[in-house]
Amino acid sequence: MNVTSTLPKRTKENLTPDSPDLDINDLVKSASRAIAPLWPIATFAARNPWMGLERQSFEQVARWLKDTRDVEIYPSFSMIHAAQNRGEIDEAFLKMALQRWLDSQSLDLPREVAERFCRAALKRDDLPSNLLATPGLKCLVEKLSDLEPLDTEKHSLKPLSLCLEKQGGERVAHTLDHHLIKWCKLFLDESQAAWSLPNREEGFYRAWHRLVLYDPALSHEQRQRLKDWPQEANTALKEALFALEIPHSEIQDYLEAHLISLPGWAGMMLWRSQQSTQENSLLTEYLAVRISLEWALLKPYLPLPKQKNEDKVPLVPLIAAWAHWGDLPIQAWSQLSSTEQKARLILAYRFDEMTTRRLWLEAWEQTHADQLSEMIRSKPPVSGEVKPALAQFVFCIDVRSEPFRRQLEKAGPFETYGMAGFFGLPIETSELGSEHTHSSLPVILKPQHRVKESSSAFELKQYEQRRQAAHSLNYTFKTMKQNLLTSLLLPEVSGPWQSLQMLARSFVPRSAGRAFRQLREAWLRKPSTELSLDHMHTSETELPVGFSEEEKVHYVRQALRMMGLTNHFAPLVVICGHGSYSTNNPYASALDCGACGGASGGFNARVLAALANLPKVREALATEGISIPEDTVFVAAEHVTTLDELHWLYVPRLSEPAQEVFDRIQAALPKVSHDANEERLSQLPNFESCPKNPKAEAHRFAEDWSEVRPEWGLANNAEFIIGRRELTKECNLGGRAFLHNYDWQEDQDGTLLANIIAGPATVAQWINLQYYASTVAPHYYGSGNKATQTVTAGLGVMQGNASDLLAGLPWQSVMQSDQEVYHAPLRLLVVIEAPREYVERLVDHDPAFRQKVQNGWIRLANIDPEGYWESWS
Repeated sequence: MNVTSTLPKRTKENLTPDSPDLDINDLVKSASRAIAPLWPIATFAARNPWMGLERQSFEQVARWLKDTRDVEIYPSFSMIHAAQNRGEIDEAFLKMALQRWLDSQSLDLPREVAERFCRAALKRDDLPSNLLATPGLKCLVEKLSDLEPLDTEKHSLKPLSLCLEKQGGERVAHTLDHHLIKWCKLFLDESQAAWSLPNREEGFYRAWHRLVLYDPALSHEQRQRLKDWPQEANTALKEALFALEIPHSEIQDYLEAHLISLPGWAGMMLWRSQQSTQENSLLTEYLAVRISLEWALLKPYLPLPKQKNEDKVPLVPLIAAWAHWGDLPIQAWSQLSSTEQKARLILAYRFDEMTTRRLWLEAWEQTHADQLSEMIRSKPPVSGEVKPALAQFVFCIDVRSEPFRRQLEKAGPFETYGMAGFFGLPIETSELGSEHTHSSLPVILKPQHRVKESSSAFELKQYEQRRQAAHSLNYTFKTMKQNLLTSLLLPEVSGPWQSLQMLARSFVPRSAGRAFRQLREAWLRKPSTELSLDHMHTSETELPVGFSEEEKVHYVRQALRMMGLTNHFAPLVVICGHGSYSTNNPYASALDCGACGGASGGFNARVLAALANLPKVREALATEGISIPEDTVFVAAEHVTTLDELHWLYVPRLSEPAQEVFDRIQAALPKVSHDANEERLSQLPNFESCPKNPKAEAHRFAEDWSEVRPEWGLANNAEFIIGRRELTKECNLGGRAFLHNYDWQEDQDGTLLANIIAGPATVAQWINLQYYASTVAPHYYGSGNKATQTVTAGLGVMQGNASDLLAGLPWQSVMQSDQEVYHAPLRLLVVIEAPREYVERLVDHDPAFRQKVQNGWIRLANIDPEGYWESWS
């Protein structure tokens, strides 16, 4: 499947490696849209695995993946039937979806005949084996084979190594993957291997080219074939494509097919190529290595025999389908005209298993949208006089914030708001005593400022010494583990301590975790810090430290407008970042912000609160109509999602009204945490009902190093709601909704809505499709069982020692059990509360968003000021 415009058709006879119009780098760049960049697991960021394919419809991509890699991306029928049994699919919507599909078809059949067949085929029960073996079926197939060809689509291009395997030959594709995995691990290793790959600094292809002639995993003949192979990756890739006789017009398709053979390792190469100009050709080098090796392995089998009847539709299952679902016995076919026979075959061919899965999914999604609409419309009206809020909390739109916000609103006259959890601050952070910086914003954006923690020179020096001592101890231990000689002595030296730690963490994980953490904190004794908010001059190559006076005002103004808080300020405004905590968990960063590469939002919350408290910032905002009362104080906190606790990060001197509110919040938080934990833990598969002490159990989950599921993360996310909090207040959304505040009356030109769609909604879609893909195709887009994963090269995880670099979530993050799904694989529903013309303007002016809606990558609904719900497609 080519995602760019079709190249001019060329024949393999007039294609040569030095063809002047063969720009291999452009073809690789276009082909790279078949995969998505993969970040290292330490900075895990949710990614839409099909982000480059949205020019095609969801169904087209599904068929391409099925044809090319035998990967299904529609929910399985076991998932569908389980959802139906839970009441999540209304069959009325299934019937409507079927009617729409029939309306889109041109069939030479009476409508009632086609409809009756399709309704029966929707069940998709297996065709009986005795039916497929019915006498006379083979004879009928021979007679019908003379009919005009059915309207079939051309099969997708597959790597020749895979074609050979499918023809019953040697397992060349499997061997090729094994070689690529080995070389990728060696090249990408982040100091975990005892010996690093020689010549890495020269690039992937050259390092491979120098060593492949000595690779004992290749036969002598295979090594000899590569002896005089080109030294440059571009030339080698062209040479390999020419030797394999790939036509010019099919090169991009062929490269795409190879990229999706190992989408994890290829995705890591793509990400690395985007990070540095020195490695910008890394994906080309990867393909040069892969296809060169493919040629070396395939040479004795070339040219491959063409598979017979590759594009011919097998008629046996189509005829059997009519016998089983259409009540048309095999003997009755002779009574039909050739036109009627062909019409029935075409219907059975088009209404295949993938089409039925698609209709079931659409019905599932429509049922969910209808239930959400009904919940919002039927919520009880607000009774009595609304008291002014004593405190206003601003949370990240993360779905895990929704239950906590709901419990907090029940605890008192508190208002909650939602916006993207980096709070509009494009910063990278530098913690006290660290030379390392961390981008603290969604990975789709680039930082523009650096903010550092600072302390007094004396305290900083003392802290750095303690921190360096702890770092040196960890580094020495790690180095000894990786060294061949010292690793033999390490068990003798560290055995008693490691044994004590193992026993403590195994039998008393909560107490042990708390003790180890307190010991570390007591040793480090981090002093109180200040933030470098004022602009400091830096070199041209570095990010500016701090903000200018104009930038301070700009970022606070922007944040207040995006969260919808520009008037009626409460005495206390709490900016709440969020983060997670778990032990012995390769996916720990995945439980922090799903968009920000493992960064929690606490640092950003602290920066925004500090900026909003500056007198000069408030004076400038007042001239623009945003008047923050003198008694109002901004503070910062962090919502720890594994514990459902609020930890204070920045509490400046409070005014008297703010102090009273702060004390009231402190008194209310224990019950809020208790109730939020009770609701959250009851959804985990370990419990039929919530334990008596939810707080203690939540802490145990976070500290237990054997716990594969410390929390659900963002599983079961389903909708992104853009509107006032009043729209969903009092609604139990079950932790499934991204909630972004928005008031259309404050957005006359639609700029705020456009920014929400371009930023937070796009990130939410990435998260949604990451969970979707990990659920429907766990062994291709997920990462399998967490208990059997191997952390490799310091980059990510594999199953065993020779698998793809697994790009998605483990099944424990999406599955209730081996048979039962927890995450409902629904495409994200974006709900916008605004007049219809606002949505029309958005769709007209944002072609990327319009494309996502039209091609089925997201769903869109609109709630107008009168409360009318309208679905878009």
